[in-house]
Amino acid sequence: MEFRKQLKRIIRSLDEGSWDEMKYLITALRNHEIATLIESTPPKGRHLIWELLDSETENQVLQHLSEEVRGEFLDSMDTAELVSAAGELDTDDFADILQQLPDTITQQVLSSMDAADRARVEAVLSYSEDSAGGLMNTDAITVRPRHLLELVLRYLRRQQDLPQMTDELIVVNSRDEYVGVLPLSLLLTTDPSVTVREVMNTEVEALPVDLPDTEVARIFAEEDRVSAPVVDDAGKLVGRITIDDVVDVIIEDADETILARAGLDLDEDTFSPILKSTRRRAIWLGVNLVTALLASSVISLFEETIVKVVALAVLMPVVASMGGIAGTQTLTLVIRGLALGHIAGSNIWWFLNREFLVALLNGLLWAALVAIGASYIFDDMTLGFVISVAMVLNLVIAAIAGSLLPSILIKMNIDPALAGGVILTTITDVAGFFVFLGLATYAYA
Repeated sequence: MEFRKQLKRIIRSLDEGSWDEMKYLITALRNHEIATLIESTPPKGRHLIWELLDSETENQVLQHLSEEVRGEFLDSMDTAELVSAAGELDTDDFADILQQLPDTITQQVLSSMDAADRARVEAVLSYSEDSAGGLMNTDAITVRPRHLLELVLRYLRRQQDLPQMTDELIVVNSRDEYVGVLPLSLLLTTDPSVTVREVMNTEVEALPVDLPDTEVARIFAEEDRVSAPVVDDAGKLVGRITIDDVVDVIIEDADETILARAGLDLDEDTFSPILKSTRRRAIWLGVNLVTALLASSVISLFEETIVKVVALAVLMPVVASMGGIAGTQTLTLVIRGLALGHIAGSNIWWFLNREFLVALLNGLLWAALVAIGASYIFDDMTLGFVISVAMVLNLVIAAIAGSLLPSILIKMNIDPALAGGVILTTITDVAGFFVFLGLATYAYA
């Protein structure tokens, strides 16, 4: 709440041109709060705020900005400024920044770094951004099984600073192959005369470097991890992942799922230029128009029936809407289940059977109520029967489509969170209109 008040004061100072007050207020903000301030300000004001920051703060704020907003400032930074950022940021965060730059600029920055820093950044850049390798940092502290705990403690005391989120040391052999972990809690409470081998935990599994980031997040959640070692195909330690990066993955996945349903990108800037936003949304609107025309074409097939029984036009949206909501409920459960690893080929048919029965029972319940209401309002028992049967059938169709659609889209390499909603709505609309008007045509023939 306090930050929101500060945000309003800073934006008011920006509008009034009170630079001294604005600079004073900004100095009291943390790095991620400054990033939020920048993203909450239209483009012109952003650059004014950026100019009030010192170089160290700029470097720290960069990692908290969305890709699109961050790109605005990266375009104005020279090689020296980018190399300076490398010294301030974690390796994985700086690698994310470099991936936004043109290849020529990236190579210039890398060639300007010292050999050790360059090797660490290149190691992360060699892996997919959405994998364990892309998430990892290379700042892990390693020890050997033969070392005495007393020696390990002396080594740690000589360090000026420990990497953030260090809850355990990673144990490797002479070939840098992962062996296990040494929790700091054990290191501090165990007799220092014993060796690492005697107290290390070998049951903690390392994460493969090519493991998808969603799987990494699932493992952290299930095993309550703070950090995890990352190994290559040969079992050699290449880095570690910490919980702060996993939280970012979880938030990004949640945001992506929400925005994808509206056809928006994860890094869609709230204050992006008009033409850029128009171009992005036009594609999605075009797809929606095609699906709407498809549903309308089904309605046109039954034009004579609608003219004969005008009440059909009033009740058509009810059938389509009920199917759409029921299908969306099932679709959402399946997408969530797939993300959590709850749904697989072995249990999808059980889930489908469950959703079929749920849709059937709900369909019978609401169809009966709608049938009674339609028969009373329009004084037409036939109309009540037609809409009740159509509702039951459309809810069942929606449940089947919602259950199977995500798996089908995944096999086609299409994100179900992005395309599932549009396709499902088309299915329920077309099926609902066709069944309802088809039954009506037969009943009133």
